[in-house]
Amino acid sequence: MLVRRTSLAAAIAASFLCSLALAAELPPEQLLKKAEAEQQPYLATVKQLVDIDTGTGQAAGLKTVSAVLVERLKALGATVETTPATPSAGDNIVGTLKGNGSKSFLLMIHYDTVFGPGTAAKRPFRVDGQRAYGPGVADAKGGVAMVLHALKLLQDQSFKDYGTITVLFNPDEETGSAGSKNLIAELARKHDYVFSYEPPDKDAVTVATNGINGVFVDVKGKSSHAGSAPEAGRNAALELAHQLVQLKDLGDPAKGTTVNWTLITGGEKRNIIPASAAAEGDMRYSDLGESDRVLADGQRIVQDKLIDGTEVTFRLDKGRPPLVKNPATEDLAKTAKALYGKIGRNIEPIAMRFGTDAGYAYVPDSQKPAVLETMGVVGAGLHADDEYSELSSIAPRLYLTVAMIMQLSGNDK
Repeated sequence: MLVRRTSLAAAIAASFLCSLALAAELPPEQLLKKAEAEQQPYLATVKQLVDIDTGTGQAAGLKTVSAVLVERLKALGATVETTPATPSAGDNIVGTLKGNGSKSFLLMIHYDTVFGPGTAAKRPFRVDGQRAYGPGVADAKGGVAMVLHALKLLQDQSFKDYGTITVLFNPDEETGSAGSKNLIAELARKHDYVFSYEPPDKDAVTVATNGINGVFVDVKGKSSHAGSAPEAGRNAALELAHQLVQLKDLGDPAKGTTVNWTLITGGEKRNIIPASAAAEGDMRYSDLGESDRVLADGQRIVQDKLIDGTEVTFRLDKGRPPLVKNPATEDLAKTAKALYGKIGRNIEPIAMRFGTDAGYAYVPDSQKPAVLETMGVVGAGLHADDEYSELSSIAPRLYLTVAMIMQLSGNDK
């Protein structure tokens, strides 16, 4: 009896291993067909998510969607943990799947949007021709659905050759990921590969993103009567204007650094010489040394004042860091291009001017993790009423994630 049971167990094990081998060797065109069959379930998931308001900070909608995502991850066999994304509303959701291999993957994307309460009711999910519309349909609920249904395709193929697949859904990306950035960085450093599912506006993967900083000029002057004693004052608004003219070229086009002054405040009343004025600017950069350079240049430049007796300060607040172009990410893009070529399609590596959470995942001067951005659905009109995703991109992009995981999982064999 013991021999029979042992033989039966061996046969079952052999059959299981054979099924894994067949899954790993599934021809690209067959995998694409399976992804095509997954398109309608994908769209059903997107509709479910889009029709719930999840603007950053909208606690009720974020809680509802969080519960949906936790349930979906558990149904895929994941162990799920949630933690509050303080100071924002909503939870960071981390799902973990364990396989039989050694390579580890982090799939991450946010489930918050920029849209206010009531937007989903005004503009619910709809399909018109070859496009789907609705708040967050591409950015980034389309990315959330891409993760869930790529995992479903892997599950359907009984593919377990990866070591670990971790999923992170965060609720605060649209305001800078203050409550999730540390978790992103911590998880990324534990994985070999990071895929982020922001939407590209064409069939592309992103190998570099911009970092985002805030720059600030504050001027203190002295108030006085604008009509009877203007000379007794120190006009902070006029000094600020002088400083902004001096600071207009803080960027560096050769390095892709931009500094744009976007907000100005100053003064109390028309008949009072303003005692204070301030400006804020948006800085975008890809060279990690540019933060220090802009800060130093700004602080030096503001020492040249137009109005004696005013005080001028320049400061820089660091925000989301860049995903710097690097060999590990470029290698991932080459893998993506090769796998896409197997289904007769072309995908190009691009650099984008946006800042994304991929910047938090990237580790400077390190081959691990290798980070690739815009693995989500193709779409455009982001943050606008006409946001859409391209239906024709759904199946190929599902194929891409699954094929990448299968290919990279076998790199150590």
